[in-house]
Amino acid sequence: MAEALLSGFINVVVKRLISPEFINLVVGKKLDRKLVDRLRTAILAAEALVADAEQKQFGNDRVRKWLHSLRDALYTADDLLDRLFIKAAIRNKARIRRPHFLDLSARKMVTKIEDVVERIVDLERCKDTLGLREIPTGSSSWRPPSTSLVKGNVFGRDGDQQALIKMLNDNNDHNLSVISIVGMGGVGKTTLAQCLYNNMDLMDGVDLKAWICVFENFDVVETTKNVIRGISSGVCSLESFDLLQQDLKEKLSEKKFFIVLDDVWSEDADKWNSFIVPFQHGRKGSTILLTSREENVGPTVQNYSTYSLKVLSNDYCWSIFADNASFPESNGSSELEGIGRKIVERCDGLPLAAETLGRLLRSEHRVKEWNNILFSDIWEFPAANCKITALFIVHCFPKIINLIKMN
Repeated sequence: MAEALLSGFINVVVKRLISPEFINLVVGKKLDRKLVDRLRTAILAAEALVADAEQKQFGNDRVRKWLHSLRDALYTADDLLDRLFIKAAIRNKARIRRPHFLDLSARKMVTKIEDVVERIVDLERCKDTLGLREIPTGSSSWRPPSTSLVKGNVFGRDGDQQALIKMLNDNNDHNLSVISIVGMGGVGKTTLAQCLYNNMDLMDGVDLKAWICVFENFDVVETTKNVIRGISSGVCSLESFDLLQQDLKEKLSEKKFFIVLDDVWSEDADKWNSFIVPFQHGRKGSTILLTSREENVGPTVQNYSTYSLKVLSNDYCWSIFADNASFPESNGSSELEGIGRKIVERCDGLPLAAETLGRLLRSEHRVKEWNNILFSDIWEFPAANCKITALFIVHCFPKIINLIKMN
């Protein structure tokens, strides 16, 4: 992972630590709450330094090495969390009633978590030596244009693309239109938005465009900053919300813009009503495109519409799986194809699951290993947070493969 993405990864780890599933694990399996709190506190303390470190890493080898070390520690923490979740799921599935099932390896697990905590704390202590300052973390982030590029082929979405292009073109007579692509996690909302964002014909005549990741906690100040950064080559030194809005209004005034707000969760009408004000001053055809799992998100504007993105057929999911697995070009066989198609059926029509499973099986050509995945009990487990088994598999898959091979 590039250091510039470390802040986003920290957010993922912290969200796992405060998730209901993990809290239930702590309570139900008698994990040391104080130790978990220490881990969470250490990560949050380091998070406050990451934004400054990411800016200073270029041309500063010591800061770059600091980010490398923090990244490695966070990877270890995430790996430990995966192991806890997977072991708990396996025990629950097997209905093995051992209130302290983690006790067999408790000392090792506690030692590993303590080691991670100390590593992160030691890194936090280096802040003065490295000249790092704490910067309050926001809830959204600006992605440079290169990260908005579609990776690989896109299957089964031609109809969706054409429907959305028509919606966008039909709104060319309005100064501002908001379109929300709505669908479950992993269904391909972001990929579809990327296709539109990089459509040269669609972007013809657009003066300004930006791609903003919003995430769950919608902070209007930070998100406004990131829009300004997105349309101004990453530069924004203002702090006052009033000044930020005035600056954004001036930048958008009489300009046709296309702004993507990716992964939106907030339904807070007050926040949206204040956030949207500067966007009312653009030229005709200006658009804000949202992606969200929820239908009732986004600002209240006259020209607001939603597009519901459905799951893909098994045939399209197979195309995605085969493309990422280099199948059949890479030692493909009819036997592996049969197993692969059955695995794809368990992806619930989610392209993200098919893509990730295909990519991870790319270098594995043994029938036994493919069957181990197909018939694993792990498919029966409810997925974390969104209750989509395939996405749970996607997140934990590398660790699951190792556990299956060990059993």
